[in-house]
Amino acid sequence: MKKYVVVWGATFFVVVCVSLYLMMETVSTNMGKSQDLDARLIEGKIARIRSDILKNQHTIQEIKDYVRTMSHGDEAVLEKLQKVLDQKDNIDDLGDVLKGSEVKDSEGDLKDKGIENKVVEFRPVEEVKLSGDTCSLADGPNPRADIQMLKVYEELKFDNPDGGAWKQGWRVTYPEGKWNSDNMLYVFVLPHSHTDPGWVKKFTDYYTQQTKPILDNVLNVLSADSRRRFIYAELSFFSLWWESLNAARKETVKRLMKNGQLEVATGGWVMNDEANAHYAAMVDQLIEGNQYLHGTTGFTPRSGWAIDPFGHSPTMAYLLKRSGVTGMLIQRVHYTIKKHFARNKNLEFMWRQLWDKDGTTDILCHTMPFYSYDVPHTCGPDPKICCQFDFARMSPSPYSCPWRVPPQAITDSNVADRAAMLIDQYKKKASLYRSNALFIPLGDDFRYDKADECDKQFNNYQKIFDYLDKNPQLGVKAQFGTLSEYFNKLHELTGSTPDSKPEDYPVLTGDFFTYADKDDHFWSGYYTTRPFQKQMDRHIETSLRSAEIALTLAAVYQKKHRLTGFPEDQMMQLLVEARRNLGLFQHHDGITGTAKDFVVVDYGERLLKAENNCRTVTAEAVSFISMATKSDYKQNRFFDIDETRPTHVSLIKRNVLQVSSEPSAVLLYNSLTHPRQQVVNLHVSDPNVEVTDAHGKVVTSQTDPYWTEPSIMSQERFKLSFVAEVSALGIARYQITKKRKNVHHSLGKVTYYNSEGPSEKSAFTVERKNSMEFTLASSHLEASFSGSTGLLKTVKMKSSGQVHKSEVSFQTYGARSGKERSGAYLFLPDGPAKSLRVSHPVIRVVSGPVVSEVSVFINHVQHVVRLQNSPGTDGRTVDMYNLVDVRKETNYELAVKISTDIHNIDKEFFTDLNGFQMIKHKTFDKLPTQANVYPMPAMAFIEDDKTRFSVLTAQSLGVASLQTGEIQVMLDRTLNQDDMRGLGQGVRDNTLTPNRFKLMFESRSAPPIKDRTSGFPSLQAHMTYLHLVHNIQILPQKSSVSVPPLISQHSFLSGSLPCDVHLLNLRSLQQSYDGPITRSDDSALLLHRLGLDCGISSHGLPCTDTQGKVRLRDLFSDTLGVKEMRRTSLTLLHDKGPTSLDSDLTLNPMEIYSFKVKW
Repeated sequence: MKKYVVVWGATFFVVVCVSLYLMMETVSTNMGKSQDLDARLIEGKIARIRSDILKNQHTIQEIKDYVRTMSHGDEAVLEKLQKVLDQKDNIDDLGDVLKGSEVKDSEGDLKDKGIENKVVEFRPVEEVKLSGDTCSLADGPNPRADIQMLKVYEELKFDNPDGGAWKQGWRVTYPEGKWNSDNMLYVFVLPHSHTDPGWVKKFTDYYTQQTKPILDNVLNVLSADSRRRFIYAELSFFSLWWESLNAARKETVKRLMKNGQLEVATGGWVMNDEANAHYAAMVDQLIEGNQYLHGTTGFTPRSGWAIDPFGHSPTMAYLLKRSGVTGMLIQRVHYTIKKHFARNKNLEFMWRQLWDKDGTTDILCHTMPFYSYDVPHTCGPDPKICCQFDFARMSPSPYSCPWRVPPQAITDSNVADRAAMLIDQYKKKASLYRSNALFIPLGDDFRYDKADECDKQFNNYQKIFDYLDKNPQLGVKAQFGTLSEYFNKLHELTGSTPDSKPEDYPVLTGDFFTYADKDDHFWSGYYTTRPFQKQMDRHIETSLRSAEIALTLAAVYQKKHRLTGFPEDQMMQLLVEARRNLGLFQHHDGITGTAKDFVVVDYGERLLKAENNCRTVTAEAVSFISMATKSDYKQNRFFDIDETRPTHVSLIKRNVLQVSSEPSAVLLYNSLTHPRQQVVNLHVSDPNVEVTDAHGKVVTSQTDPYWTEPSIMSQERFKLSFVAEVSALGIARYQITKKRKNVHHSLGKVTYYNSEGPSEKSAFTVERKNSMEFTLASSHLEASFSGSTGLLKTVKMKSSGQVHKSEVSFQTYGARSGKERSGAYLFLPDGPAKSLRVSHPVIRVVSGPVVSEVSVFINHVQHVVRLQNSPGTDGRTVDMYNLVDVRKETNYELAVKISTDIHNIDKEFFTDLNGFQMIKHKTFDKLPTQANVYPMPAMAFIEDDKTRFSVLTAQSLGVASLQTGEIQVMLDRTLNQDDMRGLGQGVRDNTLTPNRFKLMFESRSAPPIKDRTSGFPSLQAHMTYLHLVHNIQILPQKSSVSVPPLISQHSFLSGSLPCDVHLLNLRSLQQSYDGPITRSDDSALLLHRLGLDCGISSHGLPCTDTQGKVRLRDLFSDTLGVKEMRRTSLTLLHDKGPTSLDSDLTLNPMEIYSFKVKW
């Protein structure tokens, strides 16, 4: 009995010590710093102390129970308890070792009685309490709006009567004499050239063959006459051109910009897509373009220009507004909506965000009314007449008018007649708008590439303008003018300012998806076209953010401590190249998948280069930071990111860590600003290992087979999984050792259905079973699967006991017959979806205490559903992975459908816009299937009064909810033919494509507000999405290399940020744009406060709610040292003054905040 007393006494002593340490650590986190902390912050610390006390009280009670068991002679429990006590800081592992849950089949037999296969039961973690303005958005009413796009969709018939000359409109008229010398119509004609940075030619070919001549010509013609104007947008091309100019030509460019002749609109690296692009990448390419433009010319964009993206998102309007832009233009809007707006003179409106109750996000938006942005569709409603004023089509010319009436050169003898014909179109177009200012674009794709075209356009129009000046009784004052000049005139005529709403102009909320240019030709195909590149884009986007943050931290640390050795300028050069390559792909023919095959290859090779650069920067920065003695750092010596991609169409491959009896170090890097407990996995050379964390504590781990074929195991590679814990914005060192006997380590158990499985012997237990329903369980979830198909059937939430239908199936679409068919842009299916037949496929189940998964091998898909046993967010969701291969099919589209018991009324569902915000849609029976498909860059959900079901995605794809309770996600598409939108080819370059999702059921504490037009993810969903795409990065030590002493763990934050504040970026700024790329001492800090739905509880999150309050001095640890922060506009061009480091800064929900940081 004495040994029981000794064990009990020792255990109690350890627990008390750990409890005191945890409490003291919590209390002293910010000792020595300002004492006037906000009461809520103090409450948060008290809550953590209370949590620590309760946690250890629970542990003590468990120990009592174990000792009581030992008193009855259970020697096995005593041995296990003694092993735990022998481990340093191992109190929390008691539950891991001594408790377990079972995996059962449909007959309820216990499957895994051995300790090696038991599932760890994690203790419940308190709910994160949310209140106040954190919950204000989801709980409040819709913002006031005169036009709400969902209501517009509900009201319109979407018929398509022939309108005559304006085929999609009507016969436009205006009162005789409406415009005269006392009531002038002010017309601004703006020459432009839309230059795609990749489409049917590669980026560099477009530049050398067309774009450079265009910009050279523009520089010449604008210099020749101060009345001339031109607008341009793509900084990717502009940067190449600028660097080709001599000093005198550069000064000419600056002069033309300064006097308003040359306007650069938006100022992004590209004119980005607005459907598939993630807001983080949109912001990044905006900053890169704006910074380059201002750094070279001093110019700051004032207007937004988006004439070609295939549908428009309010996210782009928000980003422009927060960048300091005061007016914007859009073009590709559904033709029925254009007509509806034109009827009501609503083509210009204040675009307001779906959450904005005060109008602070309002931006003036001009919608072009007609079919296209080319000259025939911009001067007025009759393209036959407008084409006659595209003087580039005068013979001889590569262009002609399809209506067979060519333009005429303007002469003294015909100017009166030609001017009368043109201003009639101007006046008809003006009658669709509210003011006496009229905007007339004059251009098309890659126009003005010949000096002759420039002369024809500028000279002939100037003759018309001069004639109108001499005849004011015609009521038209016309001139060349920029978009900003047009907006200025509009404000002048309406008595408003650029920051205010013109009187009687409507306020609009909503989006402009899905776009159709004619008939039932909805552009929903490109949401999914070339999904491999879409998932590669998202991976690189998050890798770039991680590299940006790591470089900044390493460089600032080096400067702060007056160190040398870390090659920050070399890393900066790699980073800038990565930024620009990824930015280029955000182009509306890049991430959309709508370019020629060889252009896609070019994009892919650039993306691969960006990915490799990010990998190098992160590896070097994390290696440097992790050295206990920084002088021990050697470039490219010790660690590397645990993944490679051999080619731009390859799947990511994991490096194999060669384990031995000597510990191998593995660095884990968390770029998010809250601590994470999450399952990580890496590949090792031996199945028998031991994993220790930063404290030297042995952690529960599991090794599974690595499969080279569905039934063939590798003998040289194994998958190791364990729950890692990494501090906020931190690095932790774990160690892997080859070890035969380890009570904390398990080998996954393999079960096959409908197959004999592998024939060779292995270290793993393999069973064969007949088809029967089976279940897998984790600490929080239990999932049941069909025995005949292996596909998911139900999900049980253990905390509530609720069981939800969640039937997974695969659907296919064909392409309809006829002249115009599905292609890269268009989705024109041959009817409703057909179910993909799944009959007794090979089903492989691998189960263990950390990870359990089901793999199903069916035609075109390797489908994997995984449960991860973790106290973090990954333990509360179902992980779904598909490896899709449609290369052998023709005119074939594949989708996955999840059917649930959610009763979403009126088939309402929510999708995200650019990963930034959620918007409500309805599936309308009056519209075809293709019209009810929407972009899903990040997530979608359906809900009823009690439950929400969400699908979170690691890549952008198309999504629909065609029936009540269903979410259908498009996975891949292969099309034989062109869809007649200019690409000139089908989509036949498919490759083996991975996609990954998280499936979430969440219980609502209160029903959602029924008429809300926007939605908000729960805090749990936000965190789950961030963890899905921002992986903990794994850096194993390189083989046969001796690693110097390392810091076991480190965080650059004084404490984690509030739950709902996301570090969007910590970006190193470029020192200069003249000469070599070097890193500035300043950085850009971007914080985004997320919008939440507080009607859904969130558990297991190691963070608190501070009502958006952040103290900037307390943000970063003293190892960095912040000197000053200045608030700026989003792209850093507008300085808003210094921000106090010692006062609480309150961040408003949904808003992005930008700061320039001096270290």
